[in-house]
Amino acid sequence: MAGKNNANIGFEKQIWDAACVLWGHIPAAEYRKVIVGLIFLRYISSAFEKRYEELLEEGDGFEDDRDAYAEENIFFVPEEARWSKIASSAHTAEIGIVIDNAMRAIEKENVSLKNVLPKNYASPDLDKRVLGEVVDLFTNEVKMDGTEASKDLLGRTYEYCIAQFAAYEGTKGGEFYTPSSIVKTIVAILKPFDNCRVYDPCCGSGGMFVQSEKFVQAHSDNRGNISVYGQESNADTWKMAKMNMAIRGIDANFGPYHADTFFNDIHKTLKSDFIMANPPFNLSNWGADKLKDDVRWKYGIPPSGNANYAWIQHMIHHLAPNGKIGLVLANGALSTQTSGEGEIRKKIIEDDLVEGIVALPTRLFYSVTIPVTLWFITKNKKQKEKTLFIDARKMGYMVDRKHRDFTEGIQEDGSLGDIDLLAKTFEDFQNGVLKEKKGFSAIATIEDIAKQDYILTPGRYVGIEEQEDDGEPFEEKMTRLTLELSDMFKKSHELEEEIRKKLGAIGYEI
Repeated sequence: MAGKNNANIGFEKQIWDAACVLWGHIPAAEYRKVIVGLIFLRYISSAFEKRYEELLEEGDGFEDDRDAYAEENIFFVPEEARWSKIASSAHTAEIGIVIDNAMRAIEKENVSLKNVLPKNYASPDLDKRVLGEVVDLFTNEVKMDGTEASKDLLGRTYEYCIAQFAAYEGTKGGEFYTPSSIVKTIVAILKPFDNCRVYDPCCGSGGMFVQSEKFVQAHSDNRGNISVYGQESNADTWKMAKMNMAIRGIDANFGPYHADTFFNDIHKTLKSDFIMANPPFNLSNWGADKLKDDVRWKYGIPPSGNANYAWIQHMIHHLAPNGKIGLVLANGALSTQTSGEGEIRKKIIEDDLVEGIVALPTRLFYSVTIPVTLWFITKNKKQKEKTLFIDARKMGYMVDRKHRDFTEGIQEDGSLGDIDLLAKTFEDFQNGVLKEKKGFSAIATIEDIAKQDYILTPGRYVGIEEQEDDGEPFEEKMTRLTLELSDMFKKSHELEEEIRKKLGAIGYEI
């Protein structure tokens, strides 16, 4: 099913491969800013030019009226920042200055982008001949016909590039990108609805919000009806999230600056319908000693050596009365008893908040190989005092030797893709019609979980998958297997004797 994977093969890859002409000319971190900035500039300029032509045709003289663009959720692009100006300067020595000036002009026109856009194109480290070639690429390859599909096309290219940067930058990539298959799974299970508040306290480049918008659009064919709130502590990543939202036409509140969620909770009074997050795994030295009396620690003070239960409690604190959380955590959080974490987990379970736990397969992430789990925490659960456990460690397929992906949609054999199967399993559980499947899914009561010392590892509840009977009678199978074992023992002795002889011949007796 490689054709249906989330690796975004196609137009996006062509852009990426062609843009790699820059590779080796500047450091990877700067390269990311350069390409992401050009993608952003190309899109908002294209969107502006299309609207400009429409207003010109209407003939009412509004083509230079900022409000005529704002009402369509389009950035006003001043003349010196339009792509036609940049394209015409591609092969001049001043191309870097032209692009930097364009970025400054856009920030001046659009307050929400102030201090967000990259302005490193005039840097002496950046070969202007190579930069000109990349500008040509974006001029000639990125065709915009003004449709909604085009908007998504460039948005997908942007997302694809972020994913590639994550792969190239290794563990640092995890700071700003959560693999699409994981985001899609969380969104498919939570099902954020129209006119809701969605929050991510460690939002990275904003992938969770993009998928939420896609979900609502797919179900109601209407954009922009989700209220988006986010926070990000890394300055570059915060800027990338702002650009990602702008390129998608998503109006998001990420606060006026990047900030640490624990020490400067920008959305302090927010009560959210949906919280989706991929917090940094097992974050140590997060400042627990300075936050001991914090109102968010309802279930206990999280230890200074690991922020996992600080993130969980922060999110619970920000939930609306019927709110839901979907988050990614390292597996250790399922069973740890360290520094009071077990007691915090016990209280959260006894408060009937844990709706589901999904153990994920390895290699879904670009940046980490440790096994991770999806937690679904819900206020006012449909199935009171019950939790769904899913062991999805065997799901997915290898896209290449390093990366695994989930399938989605109806497969060629008529079965559900991985993401759809997980979402349907949750839905059936919530509706009280789920048939448990040994080795895959199980429903446990709070009492059942208490008997397991409040450990949430799915394997403890789903058991081992039942093996199909191959039809071979037991006696015959045992006779065959013991004969095979006997032959193996015989071969083993022969090899052992051969090794003894070889070692003896060179003076090493055993």
